[in-house]
Amino acid sequence: MKFWQKIYFFSILSFVLIFNAASIIVIEQNHSKMLRQEVNATLSENMNIHSSVDAIVPIFRIYDSIDYEKVVLTKIAKEFVEKNGDQRTYLQILNESNIDIFNNTDFKMPVHREELDKLADDEIKYIIRDIDRRTILFTINKTDINRKSYVFTYMKDITPLYQERADQYRFFVKVDFAVCFMYMLVMFFVSRGLTKPINHLNRTAQVIAKGGFSERVHLKSKDEIGILASNFNAMAVVVEEKIRNLERHNQEKQRFINNITHELKTPLTSIIGYANFLRTTKYNEEQILDGLDVIYSEGKRLESLSLKLMDLILLKEDHYQMEEYDLGAIITEIKPSLEMQAKEKQVAIVTDCEEGRLLLEKDLIKIVIFNLVNNSLKASDVGQIITIRTHWHGSRYILEVIDQGIGIAKEYQDKIFEPFYMVDKARTKANNGAGLGLSICQGVASIHHAVIEVSGEENQGTTIRVIFDQRGRKAG
Repeated sequence: MKFWQKIYFFSILSFVLIFNAASIIVIEQNHSKMLRQEVNATLSENMNIHSSVDAIVPIFRIYDSIDYEKVVLTKIAKEFVEKNGDQRTYLQILNESNIDIFNNTDFKMPVHREELDKLADDEIKYIIRDIDRRTILFTINKTDINRKSYVFTYMKDITPLYQERADQYRFFVKVDFAVCFMYMLVMFFVSRGLTKPINHLNRTAQVIAKGGFSERVHLKSKDEIGILASNFNAMAVVVEEKIRNLERHNQEKQRFINNITHELKTPLTSIIGYANFLRTTKYNEEQILDGLDVIYSEGKRLESLSLKLMDLILLKEDHYQMEEYDLGAIITEIKPSLEMQAKEKQVAIVTDCEEGRLLLEKDLIKIVIFNLVNNSLKASDVGQIITIRTHWHGSRYILEVIDQGIGIAKEYQDKIFEPFYMVDKARTKANNGAGLGLSICQGVASIHHAVIEVSGEENQGTTIRVIFDQRGRKAG
């Protein structure tokens, strides 16, 4: 059963139950009120008869005659009936032998009348009976006259009262059908209207489930469903962003796998090819030396690649103990090693460092500096200069590696941190590079809550800045 059908069904069921119960209670309360009024009026009439009889009891004591009593009582009864003039009232007078002295009923009196049992003097009882499709109210009292008991039964036909209740029920049934029909018609449109936004949410969820992550719910209502739609849209935005991130990460992982496969395949192919050539070729010292040089060169490439990959793996573990170091002192410490690398290409290393005590992981920072300088060396020509400079700029401590090499075009500067990305693949491979150095640098910078910026133009050199934001993180 759909939600709108549940609203429709249960609202109609609740309305029918409440409306019918309320109407029945009103009808029954009205009937009970009218019945009490009739009972009280009838009892009052019976008491009037009783009072009239009590007024002439002294006369009966003077004239102690059964016939006289019968005549007087009959006369009183007739006068009372004629005075009321209501054809719906009846009176019966019984003597102690249960013989009628007066009776103007037009129906058969019941044989057994339980109201007469244990009827005390001056006590008035009443009972309602259904007789011949009529409803009769009986009121009974007993009076002693000259040591003889007489039972007065004053009766009233209250059939119209019950007929009125039946008429009210018949009218209510007609009204009930009309009102329920109108309510069902109104609730049909109301329930469909209330659940329409939910259906829209459901359709949008189905579209998103099928991959349409940009789909949104367009509702302007300010009620709970409108708030739900707003939260749903917010959730969809987060889901879409997460999916895009996952897709991007998957693409990066796939590209990483493809690149590493390619990078491994090339030197391995050379190594296997030259090894097989040397294995199957007659001894020739010159060819053997050339082959060994190639095997050694390609082996060094594999070694460099494995070391870079190991650095990337270690960066993923994120278990590092930060200590306070002066970055300028670290640069001074490794400067001889850097100059030894630069000596092969006849490139000068110049340092200009301002003291900066930071929370660092010393070995990782060394990896960053070596990689940045190594990239600058690959891009530099003989006689050029690589400058390593550090300085404070407000709360930020900046490490700069500046070269005078071939530079990087603007369109490539946002891609150089991707693993295996190489702007000049020929130059990089010639230097046993795999395009992992800057990716490692970015990982180390992230661990130190630093960012890396690249500036420069093609053929005008490159400046790479590592910016350490020390607000709340500066040591000492």
